[in-house]
Amino acid sequence: MSEKTPDGVRQSSMAKTPSASRVVMTETVLPGDGNSLGTAFGGKIAQWIDIAAAVACQRHCRHRVVTASMDDLHFLLPIKVGMIVELRAQVNAVFRTSMEAGVRIESEDPLSGERRHVCTAYLTFVAQDDHGRPVEVPALVSETDEDRRRAKDAGERRAIRLAHARVRKERLLAEQGPKT
Repeated sequence: MSEKTPDGVRQSSMAKTPSASRVVMTETVLPGDGNSLGTAFGGKIAQWIDIAAAVACQRHCRHRVVTASMDDLHFLLPIKVGMIVELRAQVNAVFRTSMEAGVRIESEDPLSGERRHVCTAYLTFVAQDDHGRPVEVPALVSETDEDRRRAKDAGERRAIRLAHARVRKERLLAEQGPKT
């Protein structure tokens, strides 16, 4: 696959490794990020997850990317106001025009340094050209057994996502009834 650079020169899109897409994003949960219970709003954490994953995918493909989906998000532990949140993201697998990024979220007590895994999220992004059309993304070359496991797991999650999407589409069409 080749593509044009901004100056119009064609260049080959080289395959990339998961480590080339890695992102480490650190945030502090401020009072405005929390609810009346003194814990972070889930929506704020989801926003940070989306940003970290988008940066990882953009690093991989060097195109603009849009969020297509986020898998289930389950918080294992609350994140208190005043805590530090570290989000680590990377591309796990690529398909033709889409990529899955995984994000691991840990909270850290800023005084003790104690860290806790609070949730993990998987997101799918689609790479787009300047006109909003999907574009092919570079291949992903696994370097380690962990990279290969992540890619395999991502493929399994993708199959489930696609099956669920088919069911949702069938239900929507059935609700609309026959066209007249």
